Parts: sequence; structure tokens; C-alpha cells
Amino acid sequence: MDLSFLLTSSFWIKAAELFLALSILVVFHEFGHYTFARLFGVWVEKFYMFFNYKLTLVKWKPGKYLKWFSWGKEMGAMEDSNPNENKDSWRATEYGIGWIPLGGYCAISGMIDESMNTEAMKQPAKPWEFRSKAAWKRLLIMLGGVLFNLLLAMIIYSGIVYTQGEQIIRFTDITEGMTFSDTMKKAGFADGDIIFKADGHELNNMFNASEFNDVLLAKQVTVLRNNEEKVINMPKDMLSDLEKDAKEGIGPMEPRLPVVVKETMLHQGGEKAGLQPGDRMKAVNGVATPTFTEFSQELLKNKGKTVTLQYLRNGQVVTATDVPIDGDGKLGIMLEDMKTVYGSTLRHYNFFQSIPRGIVMTWTQTASYVKQLKLIFTPTGAKSVGSFGTIGSIFPPTWDWVRFWDITAFISVILAVMNLLPIPALDGGHVVFLLFEMITRRKPSLKFMEVAQMVGMFLIIALMVLAIGNDIFRFIIK
Repeated sequence: MDLSFLLTSSFWIKAAELFLALSILVVFHEFGHYTFARLFGVWVEKFYMFFNYKLTLVKWKPGKYLKWFSWGKEMGAMEDSNPNENKDSWRATEYGIGWIPLGGYCAISGMIDESMNTEAMKQPAKPWEFRSKAAWKRLLIMLGGVLFNLLLAMIIYSGIVYTQGEQIIRFTDITEGMTFSDTMKKAGFADGDIIFKADGHELNNMFNASEFNDVLLAKQVTVLRNNEEKVINMPKDMLSDLEKDAKEGIGPMEPRLPVVVKETMLHQGGEKAGLQPGDRMKAVNGVATPTFTEFSQELLKNKGKTVTLQYLRNGQVVTATDVPIDGDGKLGIMLEDMKTVYGSTLRHYNFFQSIPRGIVMTWTQTASYVKQLKLIFTPTGAKSVGSFGTIGSIFPPTWDWVRFWDITAFISVILAVMNLLPIPALDGGHVVFLLFEMITRRKPSLKFMEVAQMVGMFLIIALMVLAIGNDIFRFIIK
């Protein structure tokens, strides 16, 4: 068991990023429920950031009290100690911060939630309670958290493209195509294939991670091979094989990058060959080297020797002889990156253009994640489920605000989708019951709702145990 990673600065930076992101997301999610509840005149008894079982760090009721470090069972809804109080006011809500940083809650009067306060539900419904409102209003209150998480993702994505622009390289701009893993080759891909479409829709941007996911989750992928379109039918069991590859550090594909000189190093083979910025390697000792993979292989074969290089300069083929290769198989050149070689464009957006772009990015990310959900219900997918450790690992080891907000937006989409799962105790479970009521004109019984809530809590706890167990195995034991 290795716990040395706890002593690294990158661990604490990731932990701080995770803590800040989840705090923002949970508060925004619960504020969605709060907003719609207040809109429809429902009393929100408590609005809390973090859970406060046995200890509340601070609680405040406007005009009533401000208390620090309150002890006692404080979770969930509170009793209506003042029945004459104006419930249709933000001042009727108790606001607070708990000590368990695993989420937060919005205790809405007149509904069964995680607090399981069923005694109040046995009393006659009051006009300010959730249960006394029309079904469509209750539906919007339950969807409020999901809608606000999607809204937050839209705001963040819009802000990123407004302030940073958007780097774009079309898949078809990768003129040398892709290098594929053995698993992808078994599916029918070949090195040099230019990915073109996934399930019939054209792929637009290499830098959009959701489009990479679209390729892996598609039923059919269209590629350009020798300037001809070829359709590849994706095997059903390929995802589990890709998961195994990922554990070995093997990615499914990566762009093939031509060797274009950025600069040469002093007294190395590249300088002695007279190479200049922009020169593009064509062959080593007569062996074609269209990409870095072939080029580096040929240099390794000739380490400590001299070679003949052929390269393009201003469209003309130039030959350099007796070029020395060092003992490590290096030529002594720095290479241009993919953005420069394939000519990426930085698309700028003004304020009004950034809003629809943020909406599209949110929708694309949501659709991609929904497709990925099916992986959870496979043995391999269950092993990949993770909790805070897994989520924290995707943050950068050094603080990067742009990357932080990009990841936060992605997690906001995940939170929205996961909360819509039709599991009792999640928003999606309540939505299912409300839709049932709206269709049949019959409310589920109180007893049924109690049992459903308990079943849902059991399922959520079981999922959390699985996720935390996977994290412990993945980051500590293994």
C-alpha cells in the first residue's frame, strides 16, 4: 500500500480543484431546486452547502439568528416552529454550511427526501408545501437542479470560447491519418486512415474530446483510405478491449505527425545537414518516413552511424548525405507541433456568438456522456466507476484556470445526467413518479414513496461503496 502520493504538491492542488469545483456545482444544483420552489411559493426550510450531520459550522436565518458550531442532529427539514411565519419569503429559509464536504441539500417543505421526514407528510397538506402544488410545478422544481447544472455548463463553455477562442483542426485536416492500437486494427482500422464520420455525422474538431468518444461509441465509422470512403462496423465487445488497453496505458488512436523542423540544436546532426525551420522529412537512407513513427524507427536503426536524408524545402526535394546520428538515435532537431503542421485555426467569438456556441458544446457533451452510460452496466464498466479520487485525477497537477473551468463544466454535465437516472432518491426518480401521476391522474401512495426512497438510498449507497472501493484499489492498494 503506497500513500506517498499524499505528500506531493500535485495531490493537494488536485484536491483543492476538486473541492472548489464540487462546491460550486452542488450549490448551483441545489439553487436550481431552490429557485423553482420559491418561484411557485413553496417553502424551502433549509438550504445547505455540505451535509451537517451532528455538527453545523454556521447557520443563519435572516432576522432571527446567526449561530456558529451548532451541535445536534441537524440534517434535513425542520419543524414548523412558527406556523404564522410568512413562508413565501427567502427569509423563512435557514441557510448554513455543514462539515461533510460531500454535497449539500435543499430541504423543501412537503416532500420525502433523504431526510426521510415522513411524520410531517401524515399531516394535512399546507398551501406552502411541495405536495400541494400542481404536478407540473413539482416537476419543474425537481428538474431545477438538472436545468441549473446544464445552465452552468453553458455559461462556462460560453465564457471559455469568449475569452480564449476555440482551437479547431478538422479530422480530415489530418492528412497523414491516424495510428491505431491493435484493438482498433482488429476492428478494421489501418494506420493512415483518415477518420471522417461517426454514425453518419461528420466529425468537425480533433480538439473536441466528445467527438473522439463518438468514434469509439459509434456503430459505424467512415474513414478515408487511399482517397476512398470505407465504412467500418464497430464490434460490440470492442469497448471492453479498449478498457483493458487503457489500463496498460495504450490509447485507441493518435494523429500521425509528419516530421517538420522547428529548429536545430548546436553541433548536432540536423545542424550539420543544413536543416532549416519548415523542412519536412521525406526519407532516411531511401526508406520513406512520412510520420514521426517511421522517422524515429529509421534513426534508431542507424544510431551512431551516418545516413542520407531527403526532405522537402519550399516544395523541392533536398538530399543531405553523411548526416551523423548520435548514440541514442537522435538527429538533434526540435519538431513543430500538430497545430502548426496541420494548420489549426483559432476561432474567436464575440459575446453574442459565444452564447449559442456554449449551448451547442453543452448539448454535444451531454449527448456524448449519455452514450457512455451504457458502459456502467458492463463488468468492465463497473470496475471503471470511481468517486472523488477518479474525478480529482482528471484535474491538472498545476493550477490552470481555463482547464479548471473546462473540467468543471464537464462534471456539471455529468451531475445533470446522473441526477436524471430513474433511481428513487435521485431527481430522476421523483420525475418518473411525477410523470406517472400526470399521465394516470393518481399520486403514488405515501407508503410506496417511503419504500421507493429507501430502495433508492440503498442503490446510491451501494454505488458509492463500489466507486470508493474502486478508488481505494486503484490509487492506494494497486
